[in-house]
Amino acid sequence: MLAARMTSWPFNRDPVPLPRRLVHSREMKFKTTLFVLVLALCVFAIAAERGAPMPVYKVDPFWPKPLPNKYIMQGVPTMVTDKEDHIWVLNRPRDIMPDEMGAATTPPRTDCCIAAPAVLEFDTAGNLLKSWGGPGYTPGWPAPGVARPGPGAEHNIQVDRQGNVWISGSGRGDSIQKFTADGKLLWDFGHRVPPPPPGQPAPPLRQNNQNTDTFPGGIFFFDLDEDAHELYIVDTKRVLVYDMDTGAFKRGWGGHGIPLSEIDNDPTPPYDTSGPPPDQKQFAPALHCVHFSVDNLVYVCERGSDRVQVFTKQGKFVSSFFVHPSTPSRGPECGGPGSTMFGMCGTIYNLTFSHDADEKYVLIADGTNDKVWIHDRMTGNVVGSIGDNGRMAGQFHWIDAIAMDSKGNIYTGEVDTGKRVQKFILTNGDGKARFRPHE
Repeated sequence: MLAARMTSWPFNRDPVPLPRRLVHSREMKFKTTLFVLVLALCVFAIAAERGAPMPVYKVDPFWPKPLPNKYIMQGVPTMVTDKEDHIWVLNRPRDIMPDEMGAATTPPRTDCCIAAPAVLEFDTAGNLLKSWGGPGYTPGWPAPGVARPGPGAEHNIQVDRQGNVWISGSGRGDSIQKFTADGKLLWDFGHRVPPPPPGQPAPPLRQNNQNTDTFPGGIFFFDLDEDAHELYIVDTKRVLVYDMDTGAFKRGWGGHGIPLSEIDNDPTPPYDTSGPPPDQKQFAPALHCVHFSVDNLVYVCERGSDRVQVFTKQGKFVSSFFVHPSTPSRGPECGGPGSTMFGMCGTIYNLTFSHDADEKYVLIADGTNDKVWIHDRMTGNVVGSIGDNGRMAGQFHWIDAIAMDSKGNIYTGEVDTGKRVQKFILTNGDGKARFRPHE
């Protein structure tokens, strides 16, 4: 009877007994389940091949905690984390304005404030642990005898594995000095030129990119390769490498890895800013940072071309990419601190690398657009950004500094009238601790 009913179905010319249909249904369910599992594995494999997701951050509006001693923070050109996950901030006390320093007069004119010392050590909770340094702190401290040096003062800070603090200055006659964590002077890198006599204007600087003995314009940015005991300095149109124990010169190169002998000593010409900067071979000053990735590549911030150039540690050119190249990078329409005519130029003030083990992304502080751009490190493509121009928590005015702790949280510092530091918490990290000193 069942067979007769089945043969009467118009769309079933080859009837199958019910038990076989049940088996067939189970086979289909098994195949479907297997297909879904295989598809899931493929998706997982593709995701693994693509690497870590783009980092996502939220601002911590309560970091740091209020400073003691009526201190007020000033311009912050650089900051760095150490092996203890402490955040070291380089502060420029001489940026302070009269309406900020009423408590520094005798007698105090107002209840607050006093310029904070030049070196500030914080923990990740925002507590100030140590503070020291400032104008005249040691012979050779940046910009001696200059009341308001602006950016030609304290400029870069690094902390080595032993906890020693390295500070450079960007004024005439400045160099690098090495201190203990408590501020005791240990060593002076030297390679100085005599500073201008007090009260006299400094003569014009002339490029000499073949000179490795002195730094007439001071030292803006440097980094430490502690495994090799080497000190990397970016200056004008070149990368220079010295022994970090003796100060002896070892090697150097220019843009795209050209030898020092081929670097020209002429001012970099302006370009038509209605388009992107030219992809030129030579570096275009200012070079605004040097850092090392986890795969031992050297990343150089070429602010004068809105460009990052990447090298091996021996100076072989690897790659380059542009960062928001529609922003003018140099030329006559570039303003400085206090300019009422033009904004700043260039998009690459400093950088750090993402928290994942392979450092898939580069996070670039852009003080002209007031953002942190996130670029894929392999392709150079922009994939996201953090912040925007403004004074609220999570916004920036003239961001100049960026650093990362072992959990992937980032810390930023602002110059000009920004004069603050901020913390951004990584919300989608893997929770692992990866210490990234010197970033």
